[in-house]
Formats: sequence, C-alpha cells, structure tokens
Amino acid sequence: MFATALLMSVTVLPMAHAHNDYVQKRPLLGALEQGFGSIEADVFLVNGELLVGHDRPQLTPERTLKKMYLEPLAAQVKANGGTVYGKPGELILLVDIKADGAAVYEQLKKDLQPYHSILTKFDDKGLKRRAITVILSGDRPIDVLKAEKKRWAFVDGRPENIGQDSNLFPLISEDFTKLFKYRGSQKMSEAESQSLTEMVSRTKAAGQKLRFWAAYDSRDMWSELFKHKVDLIGTDRQVELASFLRETISSAGTSGRVTREVNLR
Repeated sequence: MFATALLMSVTVLPMAHAHNDYVQKRPLLGALEQGFGSIEADVFLVNGELLVGHDRPQLTPERTLKKMYLEPLAAQVKANGGTVYGKPGELILLVDIKADGAAVYEQLKKDLQPYHSILTKFDDKGLKRRAITVILSGDRPIDVLKAEKKRWAFVDGRPENIGQDSNLFPLISEDFTKLFKYRGSQKMSEAESQSLTEMVSRTKAAGQKLRFWAAYDSRDMWSELFKHKVDLIGTDRQVELASFLRETISSAGTSGRVTREVNLR
C-alpha cells in the first residue's frame, strides 16, 4: 500500500525516467522518493483490467494499473494540494501498451475517468497542464487519439513526428542503438555528438521532449545524455541515476535543469 503520510525532502529530477518501474522492489514509491519526473508501466488488457507486466506470463490479477499507479498517484496529489511533489510541475506516466492498442486505450479511458481533475487535458480550448500527464507508448492507437476533440492522454512520438503537433506528440522516443553506435563507455564521437545535439535542438524547437530507450545504463551514458540536454534519461537503476543527477547538478550548477526541494507526502 502506498504510504501517502510519508514525509521527506526530495530533489525533483524532471529528467529522471523510471524505465519499467513495476519490476522494482517498491514500484512507484521508490521512484517518487528519488524525485523522478517520469515513470513507465507496461500494460496488457486481460478480462477488462489493465494488468502491469512486461510479458503475459508475469501478469497477476492484483497488479493492475489502477492499484499500482492511478490510485496511489491520486492520493499523492490530494495529499500535496494538487501536485505530486508539493510544488508546480507535472509527472509523466508513460503507459507502454504491449498489445491490442485500441482496446487498451478504450479501457484506459474508463480507468482515467475518476482522475480527470488531476490529468493534463487537451480540448478545443487548448492544452491544460495538471499534476499527471499520461502518454501512450508501444502499440499506440494514434489515429484514435488524433480524432478525439477532448482527451486526457497523449502519444509517445518517434523521430518522424518531430515538429508535428506537440499537443498530440509531446514526447519523442527512439531506440538509442538504432541511431547511435555509442555504447556508454567514455565519450561519444564528435560526429555522433553533433547528430545528438541537432536532434535535441530540433525537438526543443518544436516544444517536444526527447527520450531514448535501449541506451546503456551507465554513468558515462547518463553523462552524455545530460550534457546534450536530453529531456528524459531512462534507467532501471533508480537510486544510482538519482544520485548521479544530484551530484552532477550540484557540481555544475543547474545547467538549465530545474530542481526543487519539496516535501513528499
């Protein structure tokens, strides 16, 4: 059970992304204690429930998206007066749909209904940011979301979506190994560094965020991604990445990155 009464001071790290958070010993809570700004959960639709897990054999009835993420996040926002960390800012919940995208999204809309007041929304009046921004990855029903006049979810785009509607594609993601040969040891080559710089610049100019999956989970890789101002740095090593980011920010100043000392309830 999520302990909303827990009090501690954390440094919010908007660029920290908890890859496959549900495999951690303490899903969600561990990432929040480290101040992560983005949390990922894989889901399957089984008998009308969105179950969390990477593969179907791992699924169990009690591990639902509602119980593991939606309900405790809503309690956290309520306890902190309308935000996750008690200060302005949104947390990304990246829902990675492993199969049956359209059907999963239909169920997800039902699951999200009770939490509309804390979810970032897009309608004919534009974008309204709130405490939680839900973004769909994996088997994304893009055309379905694109046709909706009002929605509380968004799409994880790909490099071909850079510069397209940021209200539909607020995040751009790609397999790091597909674009770069660098494997997280020492420094990137000058050519690849320039390519990454250009990709970051294009994404930021379009008002979108950038994320990579399959980037080697090492301090050297984290350093390169941070140096190049990639918006989300993914990890399975939550405590180590958070420690690295706090150390790096402390030694280099904020370097354009926003951090806040807040109470986590």
